[in-house]
Amino acid sequence: MKITRVRTRVAQWTGETTPLPPHFCTNPMDLLSLPEASMKSFAFHGWLIVEIESDAGLIGIGNAALAPLVTKQVIDQYLAPLLIGAEAWDIEFLWQHMYRNTMAFGRKGIGMTAISAVDIALWDLLGKAAKQPVFRLLGGRTKQRIPVYASRLYSTPLDELASEATRYKSEGYKAMKLRFGWGPTDGARGMERNIDLVRTVRETVGDEIDVMADAYMGWTLDYARRMLPLLEPFNLRWLEEPVIPDDVSGYAELKSYGIVPIAGGEHEFTVYGFRELLEAHALDYIQFDTNRVGGISQARKICAMAEFFPPVDVEVGNELFWYIFDGEPKPVDGSIDLDDNIAGLGITVNEEALSRFKVTE
Repeated sequence: MKITRVRTRVAQWTGETTPLPPHFCTNPMDLLSLPEASMKSFAFHGWLIVEIESDAGLIGIGNAALAPLVTKQVIDQYLAPLLIGAEAWDIEFLWQHMYRNTMAFGRKGIGMTAISAVDIALWDLLGKAAKQPVFRLLGGRTKQRIPVYASRLYSTPLDELASEATRYKSEGYKAMKLRFGWGPTDGARGMERNIDLVRTVRETVGDEIDVMADAYMGWTLDYARRMLPLLEPFNLRWLEEPVIPDDVSGYAELKSYGIVPIAGGEHEFTVYGFRELLEAHALDYIQFDTNRVGGISQARKICAMAEFFPPVDVEVGNELFWYIFDGEPKPVDGSIDLDDNIAGLGITVNEEALSRFKVTE
C-alpha cells in the first residue's frame, strides 16, 4: 500500500473567546512580569489535521495541537517528500527516516510534533487497511473499559470550583484533576490560595475520589519544596509538572521526598527523553502526549520501557478537538469503551464544523 498524498490543514478558531482571568492556571510564564494573563500563550485555538492518502483508496487521519501553523510547514516541506511513494506498512522505517532526516532541528519540539501527527495518521491508515481497530494492532484489549479522569477544574472562585467538582462526581468520574493558580511570585499568600483550591475539591468530592493537581511547569524547585508539606494532608494521587521539563534533577529531588507522588513527561519527547527520566528516578507517574512524543510508534516503546510503573487513567478535556473531530469515545461512569468493529482510530473530520474555523491548507 503506497502513500500517494499527504494533506495538511490548520483549523483556527476565529469566533468569540473568553479572556482568561489572572491566576487561571500556573504556567512557565508566571515568573515574568507581564501586563496580560500569562496563560494566553498556552491556550489552544488552532489544530492541525493530517490526512495520508494511499493507492488503496484509504485515508489515515492524524492531528497535533502544538504550534499548528509551523508544524504544518515542517510536514509540507520536510516530511511529505519522504513519504510520497513509500510503503505505508513500513511504519518503523518511515518513523526513523523522518526522525533522522530532521535530526538537526526535529529531535524535540515542533519537529517531533510534526512526526507525531504523521505517525498517528499512518497507524490509522494501517488499521483501516487491516480492517481492525488500532488498539488491536498494538496487542488488543487488556481490560473491558478504560478509566478516565476529568481534567479541568481551573482556578476559579471556590464556589464555582466546588460546583464543577460536584458535577464530575455525579457524572461518575472516580478521579479528577485541578489546576493551581499561584506560583513563586505570589509568595506565601499565593500558597494559601493554592491550598484553598485543593481543600475545596477534596472536601467536595470526599476521600473516595482520586484528586490530582497540576502546576503546569509554573513553579520553581524551591517553591515546590515549600508546597509539598502543605499538600500532604490532602492525599493527592499526584502533583503534575511542578517544575519545567528540563529540570530533571528537580523532579528527582521532589520525588525523593516521598511526600506527594510526582508526575510529568507531557512535554518530553521520544523514548530517549523518557529513558533519561526513568534512569534519573525522576517520576512516580509518567505521562506522555501521543501527538507530541513521537506518535503511537514512540508511545508504545515508552510503555514497554516503563511497564512496571503504575498505570495512569486517560485524561479527557480538550473541547477544540471535539469540535473538529467526530468519533472519540464518550465517557460513561468514569470510563470509556473502545469499539471492536471500527477500523483504525475511529476518528473522522467534521467537515461541516470546519466552516466555523479559518482553514489554512
